[in-house]
Amino acid sequence: MTTVDLAGPWASGRRLHRVRVHSGLVLLLAALALVLFLLLPLATLLVHSLRAADGSWSLQQFRAFVLAPGTATAAWNTLWVAALVTAIVVPLAFVYAYALQRACLPWPGLWRLLGLTPLLGPSLVGALAFIQWFGTQGVLKSLLGESSVYGPLGIVLATVFATFPHALMILMVALALSDARLHEAAQALGASRWRRFTTVTLPGARYGLVSAALVVFAASVSEFGIPKVIGGQFKVLAVELYVQAVGLQNFGRGAVVALVLLLPVLLSLAVQRQVQQRQQASLTARAVPYVARPDWRRDLPLLLFTALVALCMLAIVGMAAYTSVIAFWPYNLTWTVRHYSAGLADAGLLDAYLNSLRLAAWTALVGTPFIFVTAYLLEKTGLRHSALHRTVQALATLPMGVPGLVLGIGYILFFNQPGHPLGGLYKTLLLLVIVNVVHYYTACHLTALTALKSLDREFEAVSVSLKVARIVTFWRVTLPLCLPAILEISRYLFINAMTTVSAVVFLYAPQTLPASVAILNLDEAGELGPAAAMATLVMATTAAFSLLHALLGRWLLRRQRAWRQGRP
Repeated sequence: MTTVDLAGPWASGRRLHRVRVHSGLVLLLAALALVLFLLLPLATLLVHSLRAADGSWSLQQFRAFVLAPGTATAAWNTLWVAALVTAIVVPLAFVYAYALQRACLPWPGLWRLLGLTPLLGPSLVGALAFIQWFGTQGVLKSLLGESSVYGPLGIVLATVFATFPHALMILMVALALSDARLHEAAQALGASRWRRFTTVTLPGARYGLVSAALVVFAASVSEFGIPKVIGGQFKVLAVELYVQAVGLQNFGRGAVVALVLLLPVLLSLAVQRQVQQRQQASLTARAVPYVARPDWRRDLPLLLFTALVALCMLAIVGMAAYTSVIAFWPYNLTWTVRHYSAGLADAGLLDAYLNSLRLAAWTALVGTPFIFVTAYLLEKTGLRHSALHRTVQALATLPMGVPGLVLGIGYILFFNQPGHPLGGLYKTLLLLVIVNVVHYYTACHLTALTALKSLDREFEAVSVSLKVARIVTFWRVTLPLCLPAILEISRYLFINAMTTVSAVVFLYAPQTLPASVAILNLDEAGELGPAAAMATLVMATTAAFSLLHALLGRWLLRRQRAWRQGRP
């Protein structure tokens, strides 16, 4: 007589149930954290915008905002400047990306690095440099004639510089995904070079072009540091929000401006999501990767264009660095390190730099494990079809559509209330860390999910059948295989926390002043030398961190290959 032992399957099922319960509890805590530090501040923002002066519910704040003098002008200025920046950046970035991906250029790594240089510093670095080039005492002021760089011209130029690398990264990926067979077929049919470009290359990259345009537009609409530094009397919504909240202490009107500022960003992201849903795979299983062949008629013009754009990038960054090592622009051009040795120390700005280092380090140390573990629980614990999974996934994608200024004003209204149980967080370093993690959550979350989706689900199934604890599988298999993605998340959080202005400009105290906001304050005080020194110090720090990250990533890649091949 044959007996069936049900203890094994029953015990295995009980272990799975226990794992799901524990995973669900941790995921619930993550959801509560996102609700507390994302949804509730945004809800508080909405409530304040709908409250009248007497505490009643009304649209009085919106009506007053619409009827206020200059509102329509600020809104129109914001939109047309963002549209113009988008129209300039996307073609420039596309040709630059095309040169890197579809041409045979010498030193492609160097051109790529120079194209991404603006990411290393705060966005207002470009504004400071353009003032030195074209301002009242600028080197090339005569080129502008009667025009002034203080206003829309300066905002457009500096925003083009700041948003260029974001479009470049998207378009490089879009142009990398191409089937060589399509190009060969078009060439065999006698299509000219231009016709192959318009019928094969452009259609293949159209979704990347749309995504790049929407990202640049959204970033331009919500940009604050650049118009504050170089905008002069030119009104835009982001500066209007700062004036209402900080200058006039009118938080109700500030909440209205924040919601208005949020609308075009959310609209652009909604369009981007629709585009992504309609996008089909560019490469099939039978696709042949495109490999460029040398052709001087194409390569030489693209090399000249790439070198010209890279030279402009170096000129902008170099001007900021140059300003930091001369005595007094433009009257005393002798070389000095006074802005570093005395300027930063005397003004107490060395503390601001150290604050930014602490802020960036803690943002990476706290945000990286929180984001990765949450993504792991969403992807690998059997909760994919639960309501909790859908809720956390929605919360994780929401920060992408919330500008830093909007999040900052929401934090003021939510945490700076009398008797609030978490009011002690206001203006602390911990709250600055939290707002940075929330602000940059979505990009890191998508990076973690991409890495986790590439792992075979059989790892978890085998570990359960062998009665290996899930934490052991996570520690010995999942974590080592995902280390490159984890490092990328930490690098992204560190650099953005080091350079952000908009997310923290409302939330710092004198003892937690970050370097990026200190640069803004120095510019307002007319201290361009120390401001340039601080900006250069920030860029040098992020560049050193990126270099360290690249070296560590290369070492980990070699270790991964050895691990997969069974070598020690």
